[in-house]
Amino acid sequence: MNLCSRSVLALAAAMLLPAQTQRAGDYKITGPFTHENLTVFLIHGPDKTTRNLLTLEEAIDQRKVVVYETRNVNELTVENVSNEDVFIESGDIVKGGAQDRTLKDDLILPTKSGKVSLSAFCVEHGRWTQRGSEPVATFGSASGAVATKELKMAVRLTSDQGEVWNQVAKAQARLASAMGGNVRPAASPTSFQMTMEAPAVRRSTDGYIQELAGVVNHQNDVVGYAFLINGKMNSADIYGSHDLFARLWMKLLRSSAVEAVSQYQAGAKIPAVDAGAVKTMFADAESAEPAVRDLTARTRVVTKETARNVLFETHGRAQRDAWIHRNYITK
Repeated sequence: MNLCSRSVLALAAAMLLPAQTQRAGDYKITGPFTHENLTVFLIHGPDKTTRNLLTLEEAIDQRKVVVYETRNVNELTVENVSNEDVFIESGDIVKGGAQDRTLKDDLILPTKSGKVSLSAFCVEHGRWTQRGSEPVATFGSASGAVATKELKMAVRLTSDQGEVWNQVAKAQARLASAMGGNVRPAASPTSFQMTMEAPAVRRSTDGYIQELAGVVNHQNDVVGYAFLINGKMNSADIYGSHDLFARLWMKLLRSSAVEAVSQYQAGAKIPAVDAGAVKTMFADAESAEPAVRDLTARTRVVTKETARNVLFETHGRAQRDAWIHRNYITK
């Protein structure tokens, strides 16, 4: 493709995007807040959206959303039976069915949606039957999210089932090595969700949760966070409202803590960091040309990728195409 063609495509993509009044690099960033090898920065800013959204975890717990098993490894169906919109986040893990799955894309599920197809990946290998007393035709919970940036990239960017299984196995191996013991529950040894629920993993992440969960307290302008592990920039998530961030904060922090535990090295010296590392990641990712994908009538995803970072930006098309979520990941 020649330069002229690339310019035309970039212009066409830009015309599909709503006007942006604030880029992520303009946000106020506070921190660092550190426990062991996990460092968190908070991102402050105004709400970009006014409509509150239920999370998938809340919606399943309240029986407002049903996620159905299809017996297709990479596809599920979901139905919103309530009068509230629901935000499904890439990396959410639905537990149960014939195999635990993680969901590929962010999605805004409208009220009374009917059955909607979801792209998914197995984060468990080998099981294709009911597990214990869990439902097999539906999924009973969505309390977890994938951890490790390599697994997130396998789900969202490369979208390869074999690589997802590979990264699950690597994450389990790193956790076992870091803790010096087995982290594969007998009931489902290949399940990443059940590994995160294993008592040893829970004990190891609880200290991170206790020390860092409260850093957002009494700060109603926090809309996101960025984190580093062992002093190296990892990822950031920014949401269109404080309300949505607050609903997701504990799940996000738990996922970050699992990744930190998997990379913990006793006695290692953690280099000092400041907000400049976060701003550099933002600026680099935002410099790329956008690739625009319409998932549904309600959801548009914009991807920007450079040699060092990738940005996924989810827009709610019923909310004047305002963005709902920005996810930055370093490569």
